Amino acid sequence: MDIPAMQALVAIAENGSFSRASEQLFITQPAMSKRIAALEAELGVLLVDRLGRNTRLTEAGENLLVSARRILADIESSREAVRSINDEVSGRLRLATSHHIGIHRLPPILKAYTQACPQVDLDLLFMDSEHACDLVSEGSIELAVVTLPEKPADNLHTQLIWNDPLSIVCANDHPLIKSKNVNPMELAKHPAVLPARGTVTRGIVLDAIAPHDVHIKTSLETNYLETIKVMVSVGLGWSALPNSMVDDSLSALPSKAINMQRVLGSVRLQDRTLSRAATALLELLPGH
Repeated sequence: MDIPAMQALVAIAENGSFSRASEQLFITQPAMSKRIAALEAELGVLLVDRLGRNTRLTEAGENLLVSARRILADIESSREAVRSINDEVSGRLRLATSHHIGIHRLPPILKAYTQACPQVDLDLLFMDSEHACDLVSEGSIELAVVTLPEKPADNLHTQLIWNDPLSIVCANDHPLIKSKNVNPMELAKHPAVLPARGTVTRGIVLDAIAPHDVHIKTSLETNYLETIKVMVSVGLGWSALPNSMVDDSLSALPSKAINMQRVLGSVRLQDRTLSRAATALLELLPGH
């Protein structure tokens, strides 16, 4: 099992096709197929199912993927250790973040970072916070800046960067706009637009309402807070959004009974020595 073959397997898993994976690695599609075929022949198992233009890893492929990601991460760490002999911060940094944080929190930090560390190859990946934490835990991503889980995996180190309070919001012409102190009983009378099931933000919202023993009707679910904001603003339902997202397109409702707050921060492996590129970014984040 050589390094190019493992890179090919990871690229296929991330892109879902041989053609997109070959573009990512800057090789031809036949060369990509040859790497996977050689790996399958060596191991004696099928690693990738070819489904027309798309591909999917088999169970054996998924098992190998975890090890491949760790090995490639260790190789990159070794390269960085050699580069660190020089004073210049360089190398590749794979940074995962959520769409919300990437849009509303990180831009000025990333601008300062790219100006301070122009030799770093920054690979910025947008994904759900939960998925980002899983990839950090696996070792395939060095650093994530996301909504922190309430109970992170034992091998993860998390650190607070921003407190992110949430408010109940609705369209400016929604019936709830008349309430001077909205309560869960009132909310239950109207459909909600909520974050997707399994997300930290959805859990925070429902946990805040749960003690009042009401059933919330959901008209729409999505992982993207920007989409929720638009759907709320056109009257598809109420929701809970970070205070930083509230503008003239919707209204925040006062509520003494409902208090919600997310915690945004950095996530990395407990025992992993960070690259100089990752350390330089952390130094620009508040609280680090």
